[in-house]
This record gives sequence, structure tokens and C-alpha cells, in this order.
Amino acid sequence: MSSRHAVNSSIRRHVLLVAATTGYQIRSFGAAAARAGVRLTLASDRCDHLEDPWRDGAVAVRFQDPSASVDALRRALVADPLDGVLAVGDRPATLAASIADALGIPGNPPAAAAASGNKLASRKAFRDAGLPVPPFELLAVTADAAGHAPDLVYPVVLKPLALSGSRGVMRANSPAEFVQAFDRLVAMLGAVDVPAAGDDAHAHLLVESFIPGREFAVEGVLTHAAFQLLAIFDKPDPLDGPFFEETIYVTPSRATPEEQVAIAAAVARATQAIGLRHGPVHAECRVNREGVFVLEVAARPIGGLCARALSFHTPAGAEATLEELLVRHAAGEDVRGFSREPRASGVMMLPIPRRGVLRGVAGVDAASAVAGIDGVRITAKLDALLVPLPEGRSYLGFLFAHGATPAAVEASLRAAHGCLDFRVDRAIDLAGGPAPVP
Repeated sequence: MSSRHAVNSSIRRHVLLVAATTGYQIRSFGAAAARAGVRLTLASDRCDHLEDPWRDGAVAVRFQDPSASVDALRRALVADPLDGVLAVGDRPATLAASIADALGIPGNPPAAAAASGNKLASRKAFRDAGLPVPPFELLAVTADAAGHAPDLVYPVVLKPLALSGSRGVMRANSPAEFVQAFDRLVAMLGAVDVPAAGDDAHAHLLVESFIPGREFAVEGVLTHAAFQLLAIFDKPDPLDGPFFEETIYVTPSRATPEEQVAIAAAVARATQAIGLRHGPVHAECRVNREGVFVLEVAARPIGGLCARALSFHTPAGAEATLEELLVRHAAGEDVRGFSREPRASGVMMLPIPRRGVLRGVAGVDAASAVAGIDGVRITAKLDALLVPLPEGRSYLGFLFAHGATPAAVEASLRAAHGCLDFRVDRAIDLAGGPAPVP
């Protein structure tokens, strides 16, 4: 809590949200801040040559230039100091850490935030802390894939170092598949729509042994390095490759109590290994007979609109969204008394069936009418080009559900998905022929 609010709690608290201009979550955080009585300022990578083009009062920053971004914020907020900072996305999280460090407000060390968004740095930190990690190695994008392929023990998984959302992640079961996946990932890292990454992260890729087992997502928050578990999500659809597109998240988890304790403990250790200290945590884990393998620990909340699957009760019994909990936490409020609602809940990220142009969506009313469904949100735009994983970076939309049990929630999500029909026409390339369908 900031000193000025410790002296006079009636002063309105002020939190900075660092986010990309294209993020789903900005409006949700704005509404949450209004409910919490917190003033929210947005810092985004918008154009700094136009006068407030989005009419959101945002401060223009550059994720790749933390020093200049901190200077811009100092000038913009000289008369309105901050109490806390939040970030949506991995690159914004790294900048948010630099801002917190420069302004002397609670946050993560910049090096820790950067490590959380880099798969190689995370693997090394987990290994050095004694956490289970698969065998892994770093390969340059200029490496001789065909010459290296026979030396690997299959199956392996190829991963970009600094992309999220399973983008670019591919499994290979043989030398031929490895070479194909390597070439495909290298081409993807050179594409114009791949965001820049510091320290030449896109000049290398990670190759690691495939980890069998069930996969879970964990949502939590750190308060001065103390980890607080908020939710464990089951991922009931198997994620075994060749690509790793996430679909259904359901909570509370159906893992055994002992497994859930082990998952929470592993994530807490992983945050310590990386050096994270303060703010939201989103983690991904695989669990098998060998233990809990933490795949990643991100210094940010769950992405997209998935946070709508979570609802909390304050100590006074009022309902609060995940965004509201995080805004209050960033503003210095003690959120240890917040608890997840008793009902089961879940979200389905609607997968893109194939590459092409979206021409229409049918069955939304039928999907909305399925018992347990809270909402159907189609986020893909008509006439937009759809690109599935591993190159793609978005979904068709989201389904949200509540129920008496996790099984009931999962059944509602699957039934609603079965009602939807997306009409996708094949894309035409610039030469006039049909584009290849991955």
C-alpha cells in the first residue's frame, strides 16, 4: 500500500494498466476499476503522433523501449502519482515491471518479468531451483535441422522462446517431422505479424522432450512474494499435439486434493525460481507419475476473455470479477479474504477449424439456450482471414458456463459448441489461386 493512502485512505487510488491496443481485456479492467473506486490510467502501444486516437486517455509507450516509456509516464503523471501497476500480456508485463521499479511502487523485478516471458530463461530457472523439467536445448534458426534431427530422442516439442498462447508450438515424432516443424517455425518467426522480442529471442527456438500427462492452468496472485492460489483449471481435452490448441477450461479442478496441493506448491516454487514478487500469475502445468512439470509462469492474468469464467466473493460477501480483485490488489488492498464462488464454472475458446475467410456464423441462439450457458461471444469478424494454430494467434470466440459440477459445465460447453456452425471460405492468395490449408 502506498504511504499516501496509508495516511489517508479516502484519497482515490490510482493504478496504471499496461496493455496492447488490441487486447480483449482493457474494457473489463476499466469496468472493474470503476466498481472498485480506483482511477485507472491506460498505457498502450498506440501511435504517439496522434492526439488520443482511441479516446481512452492512454499514455503512448513502447514495449521495446522501457526507458523512454518510463520517461513518458513520468511526464504524463507528474501531478497524479501511481499506487500500482498491472499488465495484460507478456510484453506489457515486462514493461510494467520496469515502470514499477523506476517509480518505486510494488511490482516484479524487470529481469524476473522478462524471464517469465522467455521459455528458455524459465526452463533454466526451474531446473536450477530443483523443479522437474524435461530435457531441453536451444537451437538457432540457422541450424542444420536435418543434420541435428537424428540425434534427438522422440517425441520432442519445438517452441518459440517469446510467444504465448501455444503459438508456434509443435510436436515431432520422427526426424522427418522435426525438420518439417523446424522449417515451419522458422518461417513463422520471420513473419511480419510476429511481435519483436528483445535479446534476439526470435533467432533461436527451444526443443524439449514431450511431457505426457494431464494439463492444468493455475490462476494466482503474489503479494510481496507470497503466493495466493485463486483457481486451478482442468483442461479436459488432451493436449498431445501435433499442435497444442487450448479449448476448455473448467474449475474447480477434478484432480485429487493431493494433486491440487502439489500443483499449487509447484507454481509457488516456480514464481520464486524466476524471482516474481508482486502481481497476477498465470501458470500452465503438466502432471504425471513423475510429478508436476510447470510449463510456464506468466506475470499477468489469464488471457483473452477467459477471466469471465471466474467470479469471487469479497470478505463482505459482494461479488467481484478477477479483474476487480487484481485492480484492488494493485491499489494496495488486502485480497487474501477473497474466495472463488462455490459453483463450478468454465470457458471454451472456440477453435478455428481451418484457414479461410469467415463468411457467417449460425446457431448462436441455440448455443445460448443450452442449459448452463452464461454467454456466447463471437469475437472473430465477418470477412476476416482466420488462421489456425500453430501460426494463428486468436480464436473464433468464447463460450461461458456455470453448473453444479465441473462435469456439468464441461457438458454444457460441448453441447453449445455443437450448436455452432462457422462458414469459412478458402482464402485466395495474391497470385489468384487457393491458399494452402495447413
